[in-house]
Amino acid sequence: MFSIVIPAFNEENAIKQTVEHIQKTLSDLNLGPWELVVVDDGSEDKTFDKLKEYTSDFIKVVRHPHNLGYGRSLKDGIDAATFDTIVIIDCDLTYPFERVGDLLKLYNQGFDMVVGARTGKFYKESVIKSPLRKILRFLVEFTAGRSIPDINSGFRIFSKQTAKNYFKHLCETFSFTTSITLAYMMTGKTVKYTDIIYHAREGKTKVKLFSDSLRTLQYIIQAVTYYNPLKIFLLFSLFCFACSVIGFCASIFFGLQSGFLLGIGGLLICLIIMCFGLVADLLKQIMDK
Repeated sequence: MFSIVIPAFNEENAIKQTVEHIQKTLSDLNLGPWELVVVDDGSEDKTFDKLKEYTSDFIKVVRHPHNLGYGRSLKDGIDAATFDTIVIIDCDLTYPFERVGDLLKLYNQGFDMVVGARTGKFYKESVIKSPLRKILRFLVEFTAGRSIPDINSGFRIFSKQTAKNYFKHLCETFSFTTSITLAYMMTGKTVKYTDIIYHAREGKTKVKLFSDSLRTLQYIIQAVTYYNPLKIFLLFSLFCFACSVIGFCASIFFGLQSGFLLGIGGLLICLIIMCFGLVADLLKQIMDK
């Protein structure tokens, strides 16, 4: 028994095909009782009108009066779901829903979350996206302390009861999937990745590259500060230490007095940041108790 939650915003060209593809796939796979929860996130096109065509016991439609965000849509869809096992997937036909059986098998092995890691030519990183993804991926992997093949895949399975414990710390916009990944990993939950082929999307992307990347960076820093504050202070401290080493090298090889001053200043700042980090970590331990 599981619920599929789909956020939809201005997806009139894809919603009908998506719903029918899910129905056919689940009928072919015969995976047991299921329901579909579609959240219309204040669409300004005919998305909601097309959803009204489906009047069955296993399709629920939740409607927002205006656009509230990808993460908020998923939260409301999860709240409305009947079953504890939640499958989330996008409405743009990019994810191979026919792989849901494989993900469910992995999930039933005891993992807290199973994620479809995107591969294929349509997931190939563009010149603009590549450096941003690498920066975000480095920060998330440094924070979580493990390799993460896909930090924000929108095709994953998890428990409603477990996920709701993290809702107040999860992003309500594009970064929901990144924030739930960090929340699970930094609290000792098990997350399993399996490769899936990513397809060409139907319609235009709703992701705003620069602003959504900055918002994702913000939530990563907030998550680190909340779950393991020493990590973020350590990162800043290492940066200051690196600047200090550069300053000393400049002083030794080029005779720059300013380089020596930079080295001393960098070491002092490094020490101060580490002290703040230890205090923050101590406060976190007190709060946990």
